This record gives sequence, C-alpha cells and structure tokens, in this order.
Amino acid sequence: MSLLSDAQATAQINFNDELLLLRALTHRSYLNEVDDHPVTHNERLEFLGDAVIDFIVGEHLFETLPQRREGELSALRAALVRTEALATFAQQISLGDFVLMGRGEESSGGRSRASLLADVFEAVVAALYLDQGMEAARRWVTAFVAPMVQTLVNEGGSKDAKSLLQEIIQAETAITPIYEVVTVEGPDHERIFTTHVLIDGEVRGVGRGRSKQLAAQAAAQAALDAMNPHR
Repeated sequence: MSLLSDAQATAQINFNDELLLLRALTHRSYLNEVDDHPVTHNERLEFLGDAVIDFIVGEHLFETLPQRREGELSALRAALVRTEALATFAQQISLGDFVLMGRGEESSGGRSRASLLADVFEAVVAALYLDQGMEAARRWVTAFVAPMVQTLVNEGGSKDAKSLLQEIIQAETAITPIYEVVTVEGPDHERIFTTHVLIDGEVRGVGRGRSKQLAAQAAAQAALDAMNPHR
C-alpha cells in the first residue's frame, strides 16, 4: 500500500507488521465510511502509546539531567508530553498527511488538529513498540524529544510547576490560575497545608505540603499531570 510505504519513509521506520501501522493511522471516523477495512481504529494504541511515551520521556530526563530535582523533571516532562508538544512532533514528519479519517472529520480540519495529531503520534509509538520492542520505540521518540529538552532547558523550561502551569494556561487563555488553601492540619511545628488550584473557577489540582508554597507547587503539578485531554 503506497500510503504505508510513504508513511514509513517519511517517519524513517520499517515495520515488520504493517497492519500495526495501518491501525495506528486509522481514525474512528474512517470506519463509519468503509466496510472492509482490515483493522480497527487507533484508540487502544493511543492508550498504550501514552504510557510508553511517558516512560521514555521520564527515563530520558532522568538520565540526561542528573542535577535536576524531581519537581523540575516533572515540570519538564509535563511540557514534553502535552498535546501541543506531541502534535509538533507529528507535524515534523507530516504525520497528519497519512491519517485515514472520515470526510466529515477532514472537512472540519481534523488533519491539522493538535489533539488528533497527538493521538496519532501516540498510536504510532505504540505500534512501533509492539512491532519492534522498547528499544526501537525509545530511539524513535528520543529523536524528537532530545532537541526539545535542550530548547526548554535553554529557555528556562525547567521552571517550577506553578510557573509552567501559568505559562501553559495563559498561552491558551487570559486566565490566571488561583490557589486556595482549603485545610491546615497538625500542630504549629508540623502543619500540613492542602491547597486547590482553580482555573476558570474549576478545581484542576489538589496538593499537600508542609508550607503554603509546597502545597501550591504540588497542586500545580497535579494540574499539569491531568492536563492532556487526549489521555
């Protein structure tokens, strides 16, 4: 199939089982218009790819940034696996050009939609993992991730969770996250604060810590961990 050959050439991958790649490139909407497609849609592969990418990115950061603290690594990982970052990786290899989708999805701009591109990138990673194992998936994902890590570090991308959350939210809206201390427990010398972070009035993360600052950072990190809508 020319589509699969072109996709593999562009992505610089050679699949042993090309049906895995075909499944990764099949959007649910396509099956509504085709009766004899040989594979199902890519949503289960998205689920697996999400986990594989999380592991590879976390491992890469752990190994390449040995002086960074846990909070800094978490903030970097959140920036690297968010929808917009994965969509950027997909755009670098024109992955959207190869997605099989229904006419309605295509006419509504699906081929360039960030969430769809991120989903397909995850599905391709899962397909590669199933086809050739973790080492092949690691090499392929790292080729995208490593340059972005360097850019984020050079630009201060390892900023704390509160700063990163505010940057992400304000890049998309004019809203500023609000932090509210909801409970304080324990004696004066061992207080534990529980804080909510609210975005547009909605609680998006909950954190606990021995100071208001630590609780707020934990709440911001919880919000970052839950931010990707395609997960």
